[in-house]
Amino acid sequence: MALDQHRGGFGAPLVLIHGIGHTWRSWKPMLPHLEERFDVLAVDLSGFGHSEPFPPGIDSTPDALADAVEDEMGRAGFDRAHIAGNSLGGWIALELARRGRAETVTAISPAGLQHGRERDWGVAILRGMRWVAQNAPPPAFLVQSPVGRVLAAGPSYARAWKKDPEQLAEETELFASCPGFDATLPHTFGGQPRGLTTLDVPVLILWGTLDVILIPRQGRRFERLIPGAELRYIRGVGHTPMPDAPEELADAIAELALDRPRARRSAQAAAAGS
Repeated sequence: MALDQHRGGFGAPLVLIHGIGHTWRSWKPMLPHLEERFDVLAVDLSGFGHSEPFPPGIDSTPDALADAVEDEMGRAGFDRAHIAGNSLGGWIALELARRGRAETVTAISPAGLQHGRERDWGVAILRGMRWVAQNAPPPAFLVQSPVGRVLAAGPSYARAWKKDPEQLAEETELFASCPGFDATLPHTFGGQPRGLTTLDVPVLILWGTLDVILIPRQGRRFERLIPGAELRYIRGVGHTPMPDAPEELADAIAELALDRPRARRSAQAAAAGS
């Protein structure tokens, strides 16, 4: 079952994986900065955007979603690739690394290590956002103004005024109608990634300091479990920071993937200053 996707650019292969409720379009602000350095494959996960949901009998788990992305990598001719994922997409990126399909992983606010009340909090916010998208979507005139976009964009973005109005309207419509949300949400908050302690590829964890869906302290858990992982907090951005800081995020992905000695020096400098 092929996934809806965007493909563009030249260079080393890079796979982009969105979070729950989003689509590959959430990466649009970063594409100009990435496609000058990478051969980019950005996919809609099964049941999101314009990708068909799983057939009956297949649960929409992170493992099953990773299977579909892995199949799409094969169709693209990517045996291995640099992989970047946000939220649920970060979990899937780490799962693909466990399977030996990743050269590097950049995980942006990855899901999977929430505790107790953090799970309840994240589920409540996402269900609230889904309800608004389905029952009270922002009118077109509201999203035309920067203030209106801040009011309409919900908790995902810290700098929602930077969002393209037409893209925000499209994202809201696709979020409201995606069949994968209800099927995927329990698995996103009910399990955790496997094999983190065995990963042997460079991993960069990025976390926005204004993330109100997955609390920033969760980043330390990934850092402790993944050998050699670097955790980097990005000030002033939220849970889905691609429109908040597109150049900074693209540069971080490229530094890890294409300039690893520099990335190691940055990590050592950060450790020395902490």
